[in-house]
Amino acid sequence: MIKAEWFFWLVGGIFLVMAAQMLADRTNPKRHGTAAFWGLLGLGFVYSTWVADKSAPAEPLGAAVLAMIGLAGFGFTGRGAARTAAPEQRAASAERFGSRLFVPALTIPLVALVCAVGVKRLSVGGEPVLQKGNETILGLGIGAVVALAVGMVMLREKRISVPLHAGRSTLESMGWVMLLPQLLATLGAIFSVAGVGEQVRRIATSVLPGHSVFPAVVVYCVGMFLFTAVMGNGFAAFPVMTAAVGWPVLIEQAHGNAAGVLAVGMLAGFCGTLVTPMAANYNLAPAALLELRDQYGPIKAQLPTALALLVCNIAIMSLFAV
Repeated sequence: MIKAEWFFWLVGGIFLVMAAQMLADRTNPKRHGTAAFWGLLGLGFVYSTWVADKSAPAEPLGAAVLAMIGLAGFGFTGRGAARTAAPEQRAASAERFGSRLFVPALTIPLVALVCAVGVKRLSVGGEPVLQKGNETILGLGIGAVVALAVGMVMLREKRISVPLHAGRSTLESMGWVMLLPQLLATLGAIFSVAGVGEQVRRIATSVLPGHSVFPAVVVYCVGMFLFTAVMGNGFAAFPVMTAAVGWPVLIEQAHGNAAGVLAVGMLAGFCGTLVTPMAANYNLAPAALLELRDQYGPIKAQLPTALALLVCNIAIMSLFAV
């Protein structure tokens, strides 16, 4: 059986290798802090395995997270000069391959879909090939490995160090922003445990007209949009709004299709991701990487699309999910 933990270890190992590269890079004046930040993250991916199965205490993992916050918050991380191709070489390569450069990127969702739909049904000796319940995350990991191989073959690159250095350059460019999805998803879980969803449910049910489904759909979708914009991540807003409206009102009372309601609700939240500065990895980081004059340029460009998609999600949920 292919286990999800293997890919977590692989991700952790990649972070550790890149941390070693950062430590050896003397062009980065903050190389020690940068290496420590990403090295702690890599160790966390490995150590979390034993925390999850209760064979190791969680306190060292928490201490590592606090240390990472300190390293990033007090400015101990920086950026070096990764050994990648010159801009002229990249421009020439892009002109040569054209749209074919998207093939490795498109390989990831394709392989993930095949694993989640087809490979999940395969078994060997009575055991499933992919760990049950983790087919999607395994498909994503396998897809990333396959995409790397496809890209290296297509570009005729034989050295694994080249994508490692390119990946390190991206890590240093984005910095701690890359961890926002994990941090904000954790924030959503904390809000849920604190009972925020229950309080929102009481307010929503007192305002919503009885036995009226469409207003509840609007409240759920718009609430996902607004909470995501405030909290910066759809995964943070999801447990709050689902506990408040999605599950008790649309699924239990209105007998809606659970998979449809929750999936479309998450998509409504993603509309909020397009317009919030809190989702720095989606909006502010691209502006920095592209050296845009207006750091809020991506948000302004995405706002009309976000609103149009929100209306579409409300319509889809009303017509097909409840």
